[in-house]
Amino acid sequence: MALTYSIVPLLAVLVSLAAVPLIILCRGRPNARETVTFAAAGIKLLLVASLLPAVLAGREVGLTLAPVLPGAPLALKVDAFGLLFALVSSSLWIVTSAYSIGYMRGLDEHSQTRYFCFFAVALSATIGVAFSANLFTMYLFYEMLSLATYPLVTHHQDPEARSSGRKYLLYIMGTSIGLALPAMIIAYQQAGTLAFAPTGFLAGKVSPMLAGVLLFMFVFGFAKAAVMPMHSWLPAAMVAPTPVSALLHAVAVVKVGAFSILRIITGVFGVDLLKGLDLGLAVAWVASFTIIVASLIALSQDGLKRRLAFSTIGQLSYIVLGLALLSPKGMIGGSLHIAMHAFGKITLFMCAGAIFVATGKKNVSQMSGIGRRMPWTMAAFLVGSLSVIGLPPTGGFISKWYLALGCLQAGSVALLVVLLVSSLLNAAYFLPVVYRAYFKPPAEEAWAAGRDEGPAAAWVPPLITAACSLVLFFYPQPFLRLAQMAVARLFGG
Repeated sequence: MALTYSIVPLLAVLVSLAAVPLIILCRGRPNARETVTFAAAGIKLLLVASLLPAVLAGREVGLTLAPVLPGAPLALKVDAFGLLFALVSSSLWIVTSAYSIGYMRGLDEHSQTRYFCFFAVALSATIGVAFSANLFTMYLFYEMLSLATYPLVTHHQDPEARSSGRKYLLYIMGTSIGLALPAMIIAYQQAGTLAFAPTGFLAGKVSPMLAGVLLFMFVFGFAKAAVMPMHSWLPAAMVAPTPVSALLHAVAVVKVGAFSILRIITGVFGVDLLKGLDLGLAVAWVASFTIIVASLIALSQDGLKRRLAFSTIGQLSYIVLGLALLSPKGMIGGSLHIAMHAFGKITLFMCAGAIFVATGKKNVSQMSGIGRRMPWTMAAFLVGSLSVIGLPPTGGFISKWYLALGCLQAGSVALLVVLLVSSLLNAAYFLPVVYRAYFKPPAEEAWAAGRDEGPAAAWVPPLITAACSLVLFFYPQPFLRLAQMAVARLFGG
């Protein structure tokens, strides 16, 4: 496929980085600082969206920035997979920015300028990962994201935050340096290139044993995907402010991990190599184990954010499972779940934050009757729950439908059973929250005096993302079309 050279992908990466000095200059003027944040978010989304017509027309857009290594330059390329992820990240950044204002101001959080600066850097790194033309470039942006999110995880600067931050870096950078980096070096030595290819650049270049070793080094090395046992950093990172949790779970960090594994499966190994060695099935069962165990752990969590964190661990492995099925429907479902889970899970995290801002409550056991005090927030929570469970009329149903079809297409009834059982577990840890909120009377001392829904900037954004989840059930474009195009190319379509 011919590459159309354009500077737009580079501008999409750099726009939020360019906003950082302006955010710092406006540190004494919160309204101006947040105007800069919104302007950068809007420009980024427009730049990313401007690439959609070219990609839908079957073209790839990109440019080479620096010829660092033969076969591994610093380069950007926009294809259907990358644009799908970039559209999700850039659109949700605007909503998360609005939510951050309501949350950070509502709680009078300290160091808000620092927060918005690193928030912007994190989104630049995320778009960089989405638009990377090769494994070398993707790895650099992956590590940039790790460093940019550390100050966000440790925002509160208390002992618990520092301890969680150390654990975060140990898992995220320890695995990427100890596993993913050596795997990348070996792959380069074997193939002489790191450029993503539809057939996989390692196809025909590695022995079966080495292919298996490298695959699992990459899967566990990109620990942002939280495949067990590389998952413990995610619940620990819940000490961060809720907008950071939304960033971690929906917009950037965990999705970068899942997207990195997508690139490894599709661009490094390729469908034919993995099928020939039965490696896809091995990864699928690792993902299935993660899905079931994480869902069972989520059932026992009273802390709402921790329940959501373990839910995310399981949901990420739906993406990995779909890709590892190596069937067209399954791979469409896995890549589509990047978008559908993002809209559902960010809704849930923003609702958790809105509840905390308005009431100070963090635990599920404290939320009896909260639906009467915060009806809009809990309505959004209900929609987000339905989407993550995978029920109509939400977008989550579409991606799980394709995952189910993918299991059948791959001839694996056992994996279909895993999918169905895990969806029941999803319902078991989400629907009791909704029931408690709407149908249980509040405890006598349940609520302190204060506002009902809290600041509008804390509860309107989750309503918007909940509405998007509903719309995506009826009109899952352009995400479905991009997923179909990307997968069709892998299978020679």
